[in-house]
Amino acid sequence: MDLTKAQSGEEYIIKDILTDDEELNAFLFSLGCYSGEPITVIKHLISGCIVAIKDGRYTIDKKLARAIKI
Repeated sequence: MDLTKAQSGEEYIIKDILTDDEELNAFLFSLGCYSGEPITVIKHLISGCIVAIKDGRYTIDKKLARAIKI
């Protein structure tokens, strides 16, 4: 399942990030978004969602949300 199907307010564990873009992988890693880390969807938006990773909140688009498998 990916983040677009996650329930708001529930904590999930990231299982995998499926993208071929190395720059995007490096960016997500710098945010603390990698396999084994908890992630919470705060709110779903039309263009994506707001997520909490570690101590930060970030807005991500739907393409990126589909790449993060939980």
